[in-house]
Amino acid sequence: MLTPDQLQELAELARSRTAPHREVQRARMLCFYQEGHSFSEIAALAHTTRRLVYECIDRALAMGPQAALRDLPHGKRERTILPEDKAWVVHLACSKPKEWGYAAELWTRRTLAEHIRKVAPSSGHPGLARAGKATVQRILDEQELKPHKIRYYLQRRDPDFEAKMNQVLVVYRELSMEAAQGVRTAEGRQVFTVSVDEKPGIQALANTAPDLPPAPEEHPAVGRDYEYKRLGTASILAGLDLQDGHVTARVERRHRSREFIGLLKDLDARYAAEAVIRLILDNHSAHISKETRAYLASRPNRFCYVHTPTHGSWLNLVETLFGRMARTFLRGMRVASWEELRERILKGIEEINAAPVVHRWGKFEALEAPL
Repeated sequence: MLTPDQLQELAELARSRTAPHREVQRARMLCFYQEGHSFSEIAALAHTTRRLVYECIDRALAMGPQAALRDLPHGKRERTILPEDKAWVVHLACSKPKEWGYAAELWTRRTLAEHIRKVAPSSGHPGLARAGKATVQRILDEQELKPHKIRYYLQRRDPDFEAKMNQVLVVYRELSMEAAQGVRTAEGRQVFTVSVDEKPGIQALANTAPDLPPAPEEHPAVGRDYEYKRLGTASILAGLDLQDGHVTARVERRHRSREFIGLLKDLDARYAAEAVIRLILDNHSAHISKETRAYLASRPNRFCYVHTPTHGSWLNLVETLFGRMARTFLRGMRVASWEELRERILKGIEEINAAPVVHRWGKFEALEAPL
């Protein structure tokens, strides 16, 4: 079978410590076969399987020992997942599972992969019949799709959103440009701009067990029992002066027209009688109710409304004040009664007024864009 030269070359390769392992192993198989060993004996001596011995010997007999030492050239594997298969997966991912008879609202990788394997052959996509989670994930990653997640948005329901937004931004820009001398009407009346809104649903919570103060080398934070008692809720009605940062506020159990009128009366008492009070506020029913309009009519030319767009409360600068309250004195507050909650909120507002911060809007690019 083998010439002396071929046998010598195979013997040298079988003893090599630098040649590839598979070539050394195959050279040893051929040498053992030349010596007359059986296939089972060769498999044991070469520490391999009978199937690999058969393949090596058959290839040597058919094509020569050199062909048996090396793997046959590999052709490029035919692509099984085609572009149309990927497009179909993307189509499924962009639908909802309930559209395909499932109870879930959102796909998971596992559910989507199982559905693809289930319906791929009958849908004309046999290349996806064995697709796993990883394959599905790679296809979705190519399109940056994450059908298992929800990202919330707010549909614009106000057809005059841009126009109303621009009205608010014009007021803010006017304040930033004329902060020193103040804003006045054409008749020379001084204008005070107040950002008004409400923060409802502040819970009055009472502890069922006393708080434990921090203790060195024991526990670094305040200890608090998980259980608590509800004592009702409160609403903060606040007006933020955009000239000097002063806060005019009320704490009420409810948020109705009469409570809002009470805030208007507080603002009316704070500012000079000949001045105009310009209010930036939303379209809450308490702001435009019959009772509120009747009070405004009793004070003609005293109050001027500038409405924010529907779902545009982020344009109202008083929201930054409410955020500050939530991060400071409202954070983790526990009280013994609703009245204590009211007193402590008013105390916190006094602390804010002791060191007022003037709030300013800094971006006016939207005013340059055409409506």
